[in-house]
This record gives sequence, structure tokens and C-alpha cells, in this order.
Amino acid sequence: MKRVGIFGWGIVAPRSPNIERFAANLARSESWLAPFDGFGPNNFLVGTPDFRFEDYRSWIDARFPPNRFTQLTEKMDPTALHAIGAFIQALGQNPGMETELQTLGTAAHVYIGTGVGNLPTISRCTLDLYRAQRVWNRFWGDKQRNEALRSYLAASGEDRLAWTDAPVAPSSVPDALRDETEEAWYAYWTGHSSELAQYLATLAQIEGMSLEGDVETGKIRLMKEKQRRKTRLQEEWGAPIPPWESVSPNLIWNIHNTPASQVTMMGRIHGLSLAPVAACSTFGVCLKLALDAIRRGEAKAVVVGATDPPPTALLVGAFYRARVSSADAATSRPLTGLRGTHVSGGSVLWIVGDYEYMTAKGFRPLGMEPVAVGVSSDAEHIITPSREGPLLAMRQALEVSGVKPEDIASWDLHATATPGDFLEMENLLEVVPGTVTVTARKGTFGHGMSAGGGWELTAQYLGYERGILYPTPLTPGDLNPEIARLHDRFVFDDACKAAGIAGKLSMGIGGINACVISRPLSHNSV
Repeated sequence: MKRVGIFGWGIVAPRSPNIERFAANLARSESWLAPFDGFGPNNFLVGTPDFRFEDYRSWIDARFPPNRFTQLTEKMDPTALHAIGAFIQALGQNPGMETELQTLGTAAHVYIGTGVGNLPTISRCTLDLYRAQRVWNRFWGDKQRNEALRSYLAASGEDRLAWTDAPVAPSSVPDALRDETEEAWYAYWTGHSSELAQYLATLAQIEGMSLEGDVETGKIRLMKEKQRRKTRLQEEWGAPIPPWESVSPNLIWNIHNTPASQVTMMGRIHGLSLAPVAACSTFGVCLKLALDAIRRGEAKAVVVGATDPPPTALLVGAFYRARVSSADAATSRPLTGLRGTHVSGGSVLWIVGDYEYMTAKGFRPLGMEPVAVGVSSDAEHIITPSREGPLLAMRQALEVSGVKPEDIASWDLHATATPGDFLEMENLLEVVPGTVTVTARKGTFGHGMSAGGGWELTAQYLGYERGILYPTPLTPGDLNPEIARLHDRFVFDDACKAAGIAGKLSMGIGGINACVISRPLSHNSV
């Protein structure tokens, strides 16, 4: 089986703007979480990425026109910017990697997924649209610009019966219902405004102007003329900006494949790029796709990664209402009180490649060697892990790797500090022996929706590179009694020796599982 190695990696995580700081922070058994400010005063802790895109400006300015950095900061969501930063870091471990990825042409691929996508941009655009629509409806639904409403208000009670579908007047409802009633009132009368119909008819004529003559020069002339006439139309009516003019195109510049696409642009990489989306298992799924592409001979190198936005009120609130988020202002560590997890943001990115090809080129492998990735679906529940699904992924990974269960020396759990931790430990001990040393790291940096599994895998690989398993915030006395009855070989708040084959499981929303089996670089090929 063709060997695959890691030849570059980058991290954006809480307290960790780069891979070097990430490794240094892992050496300390403390949490990287901090209070969330998205609701004002609250009891949530989150993992906010330590990130300044400005740190990468000199790299970008050296390769692109002066306006490229500004374009990126103005148009790109944090998901894309985090990925770009991690990619630039990943190029730094092996000089010449940037040129090699370009030279490979279509044999260099990019697979970078995201968990929840561009929530900050979606949130801003949604609020902008809501506010613009509110102003628009109040303008056209006002009786000064609405003949239908004037007729309705002037009619007697009996004549008003013709307006059978008219909403109740806002003044007739209690204050608690006033906002919702006003929305319905103004939307209804805007829909019946003959004045708005006149405005739209003129606007349709303007928008219906066609391009004439030379395409390039004619396009610019047409755009300017349309804008001139639309500005005049707005002035004639004194109208506010239409709601469709209030939505930023950044919404479509930041769809799920944007981080992968931006990395191809930054690196001038011409091979296949795509965005595998597998929730918390995204990084493992991306890695599997990369291993498969390299072993089929379709790629010599693949940039794999996962990227998430900083925690937003939308995501924190959704996690809480899904009953998987802790909200008592204290760090909730896996395998302890099982109170829930903490939302985090950032990114993780690896450059993986054909081991023999890349080392022959003089590139140095990093960390460990990924041997196999097993994947499965629970086919059972949207968020509660099953017994069968993860077991299938683990057994598939062991079978493909050729590794015997008794050879597994250490294992990193998905472990979200929820009741699912107990079932995950039961599943693990059904597959591997009780001598396995277990780590669980979401008490350190929280739960990145897609990046978390990649952070955990990178922590495992960085530790093995140094011969250790980094400590966690867990202490022996904090271990949940039910879990302690199952197993007692955990990495607590002191580092311990790392040796032998390692496993790592991720379990994503929707029941998507990815299990990675890895070995130290000193091992011979299986």
C-alpha cells in the first residue's frame, strides 16, 4: 500500500495563532476557553481563535497586486481567512513546497471543508436585509404613499368588510404583540400600494435596458446609465434603498467551497478543489479522500483542512438549545460531569503527499504517518451517537491499515463532555484492549465544528513527534465514576510517554464517523 506523509501543517485555534504556539500551549494542562461576549452578560465559555490576518500581509503582498490583501479582508468570511492563514503556515515547514504544488499541476488537490460555513456573513446579511425590508415596508405602507390604505382608513366599518384579509391595526393589540403586528400591517399595505407598482414599472424599464455595441465598453456604459437612472428614480420618490440592494454579494462569495477555492488562488494550485462537509468528522473525511486520491495515483500532494468561524450567537445558542453545550461559566471537561461542550472556531490544514515521491524530492515528513481512515454513518439519529456506526468506522480503519487491535497503544476520543462519552468508551473497549492510553482534548480548546477533530489529530501527531502524549485539563479525581469503572488509563494533567500505533475517532452531527489509524514515522511500511 502506497505510503502517505505529512509535509506541512498550520493551525488557527484559541490562544494559538500558529502551529508553534499551538504546540507550546499543549504542553500546559490548562483550558484555552474564555467568556463569550455575544449575548452581553452570560454564562457561556467559548474558544475564540487568536488570529490576525494582518500577520500574512507581507506574504500576500509579495505575490499579488497591492489590492489583493484589501479585497480578501473586505470580501472574505473568517472561514476563508483562517484557511488562508493556516495554508501559508503549512508552506513554511518545507522550503520549496509552494513551487512543488504549482509544478504538480492537476496532481495537486485541495480538500478543505467547513462545519457550519460562513455564519458571520450570513448573520450580517440577514440583519441587513431585515432592516432594509422593515424600512422599505414602512415607507410604501405609509398612508402618504398608499392610496389603498387611505381608502381603507376613510371607509366606514361596513365598507371595510371588503378588506377581508386586512391585518389588525397595531394600535389595537397589547404592547407585547406590537412589533409582530406592525410587521404584518406594513407588509400587507406595501403589497397593495399602487404607488410602489408605479415605481417598480419604471425600475423594470431601467433594468430592461440591453447592452449595445462593443461588449466591454458597452457593459461599462450600460452599468453607469442604469445607475444614473436608478438614482434619479430614488430621488423622485424619496424612497429608501430597496431591500434587494441591501444584501452584500459577499454572501455568495463565501459559500462552502470558498476556503478551498481561495487556497488554490493563494497557492496557484490547479488540481481538483472541493469542500467535503462532514460536521465534526470533516477533517478525517478530507484526510481519507486525500489518501485515496494519492494511492489511486490521481494526486501526488493534497492540501487537506477544516475551517470554522469564530463562535457566533447563532451557533452558541443553537448548541445550547440542542442540549449539548455547557452554560455554567466553568470549563466542562470530557469524561467528567458530562454537562456539555464549548463552541470554538479556527482552522487546521495539512499538506499530505506520496511519501516516496515527496521524500525523494527532499521534503521532510512531519509528525506521524496516517495509515488508514475508516468512515461510516450511524443511519440512526441526527445528533445522538449510535453504537454500531462508530464501531464500523473503527473496524474498517483497522482492517485497511492491517493493524491488529492489540497493537493500538493510544487513542484520542471525540468526547464532547456529554453523556455520549460513556458510550464512546464502551465502544472503544469493545475493539481495543484495556491497556490503551486514552486522551480527550475538548476541555483544552473546545469543540471546533469541523476543525476540532483536526486539532486533536494534530495534537496527537505533534506529541508523538516529541515522544509524548501532551497533558489535558483532566485530573484523576474529576473522572466520572461510571467511566472510571470502564477504564483508568487516561492522560491527565501530566504528559506521558507516547509509543506504538495510535487511533483517533471523530463523530459528527448527522452520524458521520471517521477513524484515523496512524503510526510513528520510524515504523516500516505495513
